[in-house]
Amino acid sequence: MGSKMRTALYARVSTLDRGQDPELQLAELRQVAVQRGWTIAGEYVDHGVSGAETSRPSLDRLLADCHAGKLDLLLVWKLDRLGRSLAHLLAMLDALRTMGVAFVSLRDSGIDTTTPAGRLMLQMVGAFAEFERALIQERVRAGVARAQTAGKHCGRPRRELNLRAARLLLDTGKSEREVADLLGLPRATLQRRLREGGPKVGLGEPG
Repeated sequence: MGSKMRTALYARVSTLDRGQDPELQLAELRQVAVQRGWTIAGEYVDHGVSGAETSRPSLDRLLADCHAGKLDLLLVWKLDRLGRSLAHLLAMLDALRTMGVAFVSLRDSGIDTTTPAGRLMLQMVGAFAEFERALIQERVRAGVARAQTAGKHCGRPRRELNLRAARLLLDTGKSEREVADLLGLPRATLQRRLREGGPKVGLGEPG
């Protein structure tokens, strides 16, 4: 990785952060960027936005700039500033990888895709996420079996799906099957939810 990497700093404070100033995150991010010789190409801040929110204006703008080839690296203070769930975080990181954008989380030791060890660590995180999904599926099947034995009807629960992450992955050139596999759901479910979600919003447009 070149030392003059065009670096985006992303900070977020939620409604639950009790007046926390995003400057506390940004000051630390700037210091690290300067120490490592990275060029700060932009600062993206979402104020008063919960991590569970599907739409975050500054994050959407950041991803659009990544897609446009304006950035080489995304630097965040902690992983929970970026992803709203583990599945959503991994989908975002995979999209960044596809766009050729490296990722560093300052306070999460080892999460730094500018180094071989950091890339390995991220692969391990993905493996643990897959293990977690398998455990959850096993528990759900066991619960359904117990309920059916007790004479209760169990309908299929509606799966959570982040349409923004799904469309971002599709825009990077992945097929619907690849996106569905990455998000852990059937392709038919992905197609139905994309239709239900209304017209597609391009990466360069406000979401």
